[in-house]
Amino acid sequence: MSNKTEPTVRRKMVKRISLLTRKEGMSKEAFLSHWNDHLPISHDVPGLRRYVLSHIISEPQRADVPVQWDLGEVDGIAETWFDSQEATDKAFESPEGKRWLAHGASFIGRQKTFVVQEEVVISGTDAESL
Repeated sequence: MSNKTEPTVRRKMVKRISLLTRKEGMSKEAFLSHWNDHLPISHDVPGLRRYVLSHIISEPQRADVPVQWDLGEVDGIAETWFDSQEATDKAFESPEGKRWLAHGASFIGRQKTFVVQEEVVISGTDAESL
């Protein structure tokens, strides 16, 4: 089976990828519990089109590429999508967005965020489509 897929309609959106660490002194379990409590609040944020949490289960490293990060331990990765930067700003300035950000600040110790433009190379979610 080939991994060629049908061309996808490209829609430019603002995607933010945030590397998160827990507050100092907080256990990983407590961090994950607070992050779970964070989820229902996200449904109220206007303009938030997609929200994906990635829980880190391992950190394999390539032997042929040096690892030199000064980030410390990353406890999770959050991805958010908005229609535009204007929609992102509006969401974060709204009462619901402010509540969401304030709740995040109660358990997130450090955060490094990247605003990225995706380029989909292979699209599909099941093995049949690959």
